Amino acid sequence: MEIEPLTGSNDEAIISSRFPLVALLALAVAGFITILTEALPAGLLTQIGSSLSVSDALAGQLVTIYAVGSLVAAIPLTAATQGMRRRPLLLTAIVGFAVANTITAISTNYGLTMFARFVAGVSAGLLWALLAGYAARMVPDHMKGRAIAVAMVGTPVALSVGIPAGTFIGTTIGWRPCFGLMSVLTLVLIAWILVKVPDFPGQVAGKRHSIRQVFGMAGVRPVLFVTLAFVLAHNILYTYIAPFLAATGMAAQTDLILLVFGVTSLIGIWIVGVLIDHRLRALTLASTILFGFATLALGIWSDNPTVTYCAVGVWGLAFGGAATLFQTALAKTSGNAADVAQSMLVTAWNTAIAGGGIIGGLLLEKIGVGAFAPALLCLLVPTFVVVWMARHHGFQAVDPRG
Repeated sequence: MEIEPLTGSNDEAIISSRFPLVALLALAVAGFITILTEALPAGLLTQIGSSLSVSDALAGQLVTIYAVGSLVAAIPLTAATQGMRRRPLLLTAIVGFAVANTITAISTNYGLTMFARFVAGVSAGLLWALLAGYAARMVPDHMKGRAIAVAMVGTPVALSVGIPAGTFIGTTIGWRPCFGLMSVLTLVLIAWILVKVPDFPGQVAGKRHSIRQVFGMAGVRPVLFVTLAFVLAHNILYTYIAPFLAATGMAAQTDLILLVFGVTSLIGIWIVGVLIDHRLRALTLASTILFGFATLALGIWSDNPTVTYCAVGVWGLAFGGAATLFQTALAKTSGNAADVAQSMLVTAWNTAIAGGGIIGGLLLEKIGVGAFAPALLCLLVPTFVVVWMARHHGFQAVDPRG
């Protein structure tokens, strides 16, 4: 029997042995829209700035304010909504995107557009906190990792296909229709969720979890540290990949390099999706090692185009399934407190994104791109150590539920 939402005020979703692919793909599309909404302005800054009569630098703050919204909203909103049924809460977050992207598409006022982007960021903070726990609740324990992998596939698809395509469409027909198209896609997704995604109850009052209680759970802190350090290392390099390549004479190949990264990221998430339910710890260790080797290669042989392409490919392979690995580890570690724990992961992830821009910028300005590889290794070595040490809680050597 497959998962079907029952009707009525006390409806419950029935967990079955059939893998709910269609419902999980709806969650993946929600993630796709989230990433596309976040990153699309970066490729259309000049158009947006000209249309709103602001500089490129001010237009760039449309990305910053989105991250700020996610950062400040994820934990308090998730904690405050623990008692709400899950599907209405999921739809509330998605409606937030429809409203924000529609306002962005029609607004001619910079302040109003910034407000809409902040609302989109708040919606993203809530959505990311929900996705992994939602996917995990649809399936039995032995399918949780694969379910989360499917729900997370929207991220690499958005990065490798959605953003380049969106940038092309925005350049061709204008940036406003591009955001309008995302609103239309969001409306389609709302209908999809109403028809195919099961509902789940929230936590009853006596079983809700405080932030302090969840943070104190064994295994939660190692997963959050690994997320912060790994994603920070990634964003230092990814944010400044263009000046890094320019320093080695490969500026003209930046688009192709990013395409290689995107394609291998998709391969990475596919591998993780196949193996994660039985090999989560090994996959996390392997991803950290691969990222470390790619960093070494880029630091030592960055003037060799062949090595650069191979290293970026390995980096993409390592990073593609990272979100799935960390979210699955946290979901298994936190159990019924998964949504609150995931909100902490969202905060750690967005902190790493902001930190990557700040730290990478300082390194670039003060030392140069040669400082990137040592800085990344200073983050990846403790990442590996923490994963290795967390064999009993966080990144278990043997999954106690498997």
